[in-house]
Formats: sequence, structure tokens, C-alpha cells
Amino acid sequence: MSSAVEHTAAVDRLITLPEGIPKLTLGWEALRFAAEYLKHPNGIRARQPWKFTSGQARFILWWYSLDDDGQWLFYHAARQLAKGSGKSPFAAALALIEFCAPVRLYDFDPKRPGGCKGQPVDMPLVQIAATSEAQTENTMRQIRAMAPKGSKIVQKFQLDPGRLQYNMMPEGQLKVITSSAASAEGAEATFVVADETEHWLPAVGGPELASTLIDNLTKSGNRMLETANAPKPGKGSVIEDTYEAWCDQEDGKTRNDRKILLDARMAPPETDLADPDSVRAALEFVYEDCPWQNLESTMTRIYSPKAKPDDIKRKYFNWRAAPATSWADWQKWSAMARPEIRVEPGERIVMFFDGSKSRDHTALIGCRMSDGHVFTLGVWKPGDEDASASHDGEDEAGTVDVAAIDARVDWAMDTYDVVLFLSDVKEWEGFAKVTWPERYRDRLPMWAVPSGKSQEPIAWDMRSHDREFTMAAELVEAEINDLAFTHDGHPDLTDHVQNARRHDGRWGISVRKETPNSPDKIDACVCMIGARMGRRLVIANGPKEESSEAFFL
Repeated sequence: MSSAVEHTAAVDRLITLPEGIPKLTLGWEALRFAAEYLKHPNGIRARQPWKFTSGQARFILWWYSLDDDGQWLFYHAARQLAKGSGKSPFAAALALIEFCAPVRLYDFDPKRPGGCKGQPVDMPLVQIAATSEAQTENTMRQIRAMAPKGSKIVQKFQLDPGRLQYNMMPEGQLKVITSSAASAEGAEATFVVADETEHWLPAVGGPELASTLIDNLTKSGNRMLETANAPKPGKGSVIEDTYEAWCDQEDGKTRNDRKILLDARMAPPETDLADPDSVRAALEFVYEDCPWQNLESTMTRIYSPKAKPDDIKRKYFNWRAAPATSWADWQKWSAMARPEIRVEPGERIVMFFDGSKSRDHTALIGCRMSDGHVFTLGVWKPGDEDASASHDGEDEAGTVDVAAIDARVDWAMDTYDVVLFLSDVKEWEGFAKVTWPERYRDRLPMWAVPSGKSQEPIAWDMRSHDREFTMAAELVEAEINDLAFTHDGHPDLTDHVQNARRHDGRWGISVRKETPNSPDKIDACVCMIGARMGRRLVIANGPKEESSEAFFL
């Protein structure tokens, strides 16, 4: 098994739409309809026939993509884009497409673009949903401007426009819905625009409303589109849950055939907010598909004395700004990812192991001696059947596959020149103090506890080394701020680093889970800190070799 993953964590992707265009799609019907019946109500193309940008058109083609059986490839979509990216006009156009256009499969036709012929939705019920009427106003205002009384679309499809509702003979409706989840239950919606879901918080019933709407759509195989800015993390917003579900999907932690379609574009993590040239380059990247965006005005806003850095990161860079209690800067951690780096057999490394039998995750992380590159040898959770896979999530029934983990340790010892192997003791005492030392003690040039009354080749009990680990955590935090090493971008390692929270302990700032019973694990982060610490111990006290620590400024 390779020591490096084949892809970086989904959370580190700057562009999330699938590449290319699908073979089978009703999206061409949607694009053709919009060009014929819709006009831009304002902006640089005001009163001209509607034209999607290239990125918007690609989203449409994927959103309406089908498999060979005529089933949707995507069951849910979200467009989490920077402020001013045209999310509301796009949502309004898509709502009208769902209301009137032939975007349900009639038959396959290889002679047509996309290989499909469409038909209109029967008895369309399109809902513009939010937790308050004010949140729906931007999208409804665009709908009213695109389909005013007397317009071609209104006349052709015999629409009856209103401020909060459009009717279509005989039984079609496009309307705002802001009611509670209980009153929304049961409606046979054919399409829902969930507006501004960064504001759909538990305190206002957002997740409950979203769940009800999705249940209503699921009964008939219909779907929902979310629009949002990047959310404030840790608040429990609907878009945050959707984004995390998409990350799990892309990182191979779900088993659904149908997927979430996410359209997000984030500024490069190495963007320096103190450097106007770096900020401008980031904005040009984020707004590449938005020719209407005035970057000068955005720059002025970013450097306004009253601008809050966290708000700027979320609104204009589309970054998921780390919570104030986070141990690591998420963007800097992402900037350090180098998934293309390979740690070759025979290279000198340090390993750190932190194990749990049934509650937390078990992790084995390596650190290359030559340059300090961190790489993932394995992350396991209770219930995993395949030790080479790592499917993060909440605790499941069962225990970890001890034999498979032991075999992975043995593989690593045989594959690399392991200079130092450190293992926490709790729950794995038999392996850390007996099994592994019996196998490897004569092969390790440096021991975990080399002196004193209780010398240990491998066992490094974190309960009795709180001071040393706290010092290591503080140093690694500073190294992340300085971009002082690289890592493999493994999804589980990144997830665990982002889950880690600052803990002000007896000896300084260390890491801890958000709550003792939190399902968000940090075990791989702990091992990463331990592996970096182990490398420094070897450099200071162990076998000498040249170091070429990499700095990425």
C-alpha cells in the first residue's frame, strides 16, 4: 500500500464542480429554454436574452445529468459562492426553468445535445424557501423582474404573477414558503430553492425545515438547490451540514450512488491579506466567472477600517474561517498540503501511534527525517473492515480490527527505516509495552524512553508526558503559522486537525476535542504532533543526519 493518498482532502479543493460535461443530461433543454424565454433584468446585460456564464452552464449540465437508467446523478445541490457571485439571479432563473421548461426525461435521443428529450414538470410546485420572508426577497425580486406581466414567458405559459406567488393553469404554483417545519410537511414540491442557508440555524428551526423539505421532495424523486455564502463554522447551519456531507462523499466516507452537487470556488489558502497584490489575485480567481463583479469596490471594502477579517474571509474569499477556539489555522494547513510527495521505501522516518479499541479512532502517522514531511500510515475507526480505508464519522458499534492495525505497523517497520517509534499506552498497553518491543526493540536506534527506571523502546504514555506533549503542540502550532513543513493532505488527517480545539492546560496550550463526547475526532492530529516531536527528539539526541527542513513562505 502506498504511503501517500491519491488525492487531497475534499475540504482543500478550491473548485468543486466536476470537470468536463456529462454525456447524458437534460441541461441543454434548460439552457435553450432560458435563452428563449428569459432576459437579464439588470446589470451589464440588462434587457438582453438570458445567457449563463460558462461556470453556471456547466453547473446546469451536471445538475440535470442522468445515468443510463434515466435517474438523476445528483439528488441535492448547493452553490456556496462569494458575495456578489450572482447566486440569487441564478436561483431565480432555475426556479423558472423548473416551473416551465422541459426538464424531466421524456426519452433518450442520441441525435439531441445531451442525448435526452425532455418534457415539462407535471403540476409543478416550486418553492422559494427560507426561515424568514426577508431571506427570499432577493430571489423573488429577480423572478418578478425576469417574468413580469406581459413578458414572453408569462404569455406563453399563461402565468399569473404576484409578489410572493405565481400561478399556472391548471395547477402549477411557484411560491414563497417560510412556514414552520410542521406546516411545511406533506407538500408535494417538485423543486425547492433553499435561500441563504448559512442563516438556517437551529435557533430558527433551519435544520428541521430543511429536513422536512427534503423528505417532501424525496417522496417524488425531486430535488433542492441551496444558495449560501460560506457559513460561520460550528453554528450548525444547513449549508455547513451540506458541505460536510459533500466532503464525506468526496473523501469516500459514504456509500450513496447518487450524490450532492456542490458549486464552490475558494481563494487559494496562501493568500496574504496584508498584501494587496495577493488579495487582488485571489479575488480575480474567486470571481473569474463573474464579469459583473467590481473588484475595485471589493478591494475597498476589504481594506475598510471597519471590516472584520473573519467576515472578509467568509464573504469575499469564500473561506470556512476556523472557529476562534480552533487550534490550527485552516487555510495555512491547506497551504502546506503536498499530496504529490512520496515517501519511498527505505527512507528514514519517525512514527507515532495513538490507539483506541472502541471509542475514538486509531491513527499511525509518520514524519520523514530528511525534511519533516508528515504522511498518513493509517486511520481506523471502530467498525472498519478494511484497514487500508478510513471512513471517518460518528462512533459505530464494534471495535477496530486489531490484527489489521498490527499488520500495518509491521508493514511500516519493514518498509521504512524507522528511527523512532512512539506509541501511547492507553488501551494498547499490551502492544506498546510487550508485543511491539519484542519484535522491534533491536531494530530501533532510538528508544521512546531511553533512560531512567522504566526504559521503554516504544511505549510513550501521554498521561505522564503532558508537559512534553503540550510543548510539542505549541511548537507545531507555530510551525503551521509559519508554513514550516508539508503534509500529505490526507482527508482524515485534515479533518482531525480541523476538529482540534485549543486547550489551556497546566503547561500551556495543547489540543483537545470540542467536548469529551464529541463525535469529531482528533487522534490523527495528536499523532501528527507526536511525529513532529519525535523527529525533533531524533535530531537533538539520536542518530545524526543532515536536515533539509522545508519552509514555504
